[in-house]
Formats: sequence, structure tokens, C-alpha cells
Amino acid sequence: MKAFRLDELEAERVANDGAYLQFLRERSMSVGLYGLDAGQLDPQQPHKEDEVYLVVSGRGSITVGTETTQVGRGSVVYVPAGVPHRFHHITEDLRVLVVFSPPES
Repeated sequence: MKAFRLDELEAERVANDGAYLQFLRERSMSVGLYGLDAGQLDPQQPHKEDEVYLVVSGRGSITVGTETTQVGRGSVVYVPAGVPHRFHHITEDLRVLVVFSPPES
């Protein structure tokens, strides 16, 4: 078993001075914590892997392809591989668990 605490992952993400912290990588998937502060721009590009976002805290919007929705704590969003997507209009600091399958390359 591998177990993690979000507060410890957030501290590690901040200490490494990055928006994204991959904390689990296995044969069929990888998982990370993504953080964007209120008003920050999301620089990510489409990924080669399918991904699922689980919003742990914060508020904003996400556009996937041509569809846009508001997200907040408890929101779950699936993004197919290769589809452009971006968080935006972030009104409260976002912290998002990201699951990639297969693992992010």
C-alpha cells in the first residue's frame, strides 16, 4: 500500500516551486497534485494520456475542447488524450488531483 496526505503533498509541491507534483507512478497510471492560484494562467498543453481531474479545493472554470464548465471542490472532469484543455477564471486557489492513464510521459 502507498498512502498520502494532501497537506504533505501540497507542502512538497510548494517547496519544489512548481505547479505540478507527481507523487505516484505505476505501470498503468500516474497521479499528481496540480496547483493554480487565483488569477493565475494555466500553461498546460494537451497530453498524450487520458486524464481525470478531481478538484480538492478552489473555484474556477475549465474548458475542454469547445466545452466550458465551472469547477469547485468535488468536481470531477475527464479529459481525453490529445484534447486541448485549460483552467481559467480561477477565483479561489485551485488544488487538483490529476490521474493519468497510462502514466504521464
